[in-house]
Amino acid sequence: MVIPAKRQVGNTVKQSEQKKLRVAAYCRVSTDSDEQESSYEAQVTHYTEYIQKNPDWELAGIFADDGISGTNTKKRDEFNRMIDECMSGNIDMIITKSISRFARNTLDCLQYIRQLKDKNIPVYFEKESINTLDAKGEVLLTIMASLAQQESQSMSENIKLGLQYRYQQGKVQVNHNRFLGYTKDENGNLVIDPEQAEIVKRIYREYLEGSSMDKIASGLMADGILTGAGKEKWHTSTINKILRNEKYMGDALLQKTYTTDFLTKKRIKNNGTVPQYYVEGDHEAIIPKDLFMQVQAELVRRRVVHVSPTGKKRSFSCNHCFAQMVFCGDCGELYRRVHWNNHGCKSIVWRCISRLEPGSADTNCTNRTVNELLLQEVTVTVINQILTERGTFLKQLQANIAKAVVSADTLSPDGIQARLEELQKELIKKANNKQDYDAIADEILRLREQKEQSEVDSHHREEAMNRIKELQDFIFKQKTDITEFDEALVKKLIEKITVFADHFTVEFKSGITIDIEA
Repeated sequence: MVIPAKRQVGNTVKQSEQKKLRVAAYCRVSTDSDEQESSYEAQVTHYTEYIQKNPDWELAGIFADDGISGTNTKKRDEFNRMIDECMSGNIDMIITKSISRFARNTLDCLQYIRQLKDKNIPVYFEKESINTLDAKGEVLLTIMASLAQQESQSMSENIKLGLQYRYQQGKVQVNHNRFLGYTKDENGNLVIDPEQAEIVKRIYREYLEGSSMDKIASGLMADGILTGAGKEKWHTSTINKILRNEKYMGDALLQKTYTTDFLTKKRIKNNGTVPQYYVEGDHEAIIPKDLFMQVQAELVRRRVVHVSPTGKKRSFSCNHCFAQMVFCGDCGELYRRVHWNNHGCKSIVWRCISRLEPGSADTNCTNRTVNELLLQEVTVTVINQILTERGTFLKQLQANIAKAVVSADTLSPDGIQARLEELQKELIKKANNKQDYDAIADEILRLREQKEQSEVDSHHREEAMNRIKELQDFIFKQKTDITEFDEALVKKLIEKITVFADHFTVEFKSGITIDIEA
């Protein structure tokens, strides 16, 4: 049975009782350039006037995201706020310029369209003339959204190719707003910020003086110094990145990370998946290259965990000048600093770690415990012995210099670099012509490793020469014996102290070794 509708003349609902459709507009521009800024303002003005002209509509708000990508909705605050308003029943309809303005991710687009459809809220796309409540709306929308996503992918690929070309030309791009120590001039070149550069120099200096990254961070916060991002909180990871960043010596390694998915924008560390480019002498250095290399060597030294003869790993400690310096002559273990209370008599001593760890008397080391004052006395004595017998030790230092010169390898980093430059040109030519370049790439990797090893060896020789020169300078300048223990001097000159039952063996960084009974 069909019950017919009652025939009515005109609309029985009074004009005053009719509710206007609450219409919101969504606008978005994907960059913050001046041109896009004017586009953004134009969209806001257009939709405000457009909605107000329709007598059956009332403005429910203009939701506009400025400078945000459309490939995902995580950082689009206004978009998410608009969806929340729809779910709360405060919006009846949404108008937007095009599908690409709404979303360039097909999945996101359909998800939100269906979510709004469940609430009977249509989205009208002006450019495509699609109303999502129409029967054919979703079909058209799926096709058009897929095209928008494809366009976004194409743009992403073009940007990648552009960056790749810039990398090949050795053009460096750096976000200087978060880069401590540098700013940019009117031509976009990196230039030193003198005030911030002093902070970078301080970090490098304190690290070489023995401070831990945590101690450096605490000192910077105590002095009220801000990070490159303008934050008060300094993390050890920030200090670590500054100490490892080659840009502080004027070079630049390009493409350290790369984007895995144009939709999620996720970036991961480049471990050889895509090419990298190293540019030397791109900008003025804050840290001299030799100082930067010293820091890299110190980073490696602190990272290498001492492995005892029993196979146990000992972590690095830099809280005291004798830490990592005093070794057991019996079992080869490190000595550790201990606050000792022996029958009410408090003192600071150094004991073999093997004696401090749980174990039986048969397995634990029995080497002696050494009072810290005795260690200080031993270091003062051996330094004064060098000063007393300066003629003998200066001859030994000269012999060490000659030995270091003889050990120099015949590899020429400059010759390797010249060959690398030739191979780079061949590689780019073959890549542009879509030819196989695996053999060239393998040779480049081999030569780079050879060059790095040559530079490391050269740096080690240079460091050895510097240590020898430091002791020579000390011998020439120090005319009288030292009378007090000097922690900084011990750190500077002494490499290792080995404890035996009846004597100590002290090894200097310059290669000199002295035995002393104590």
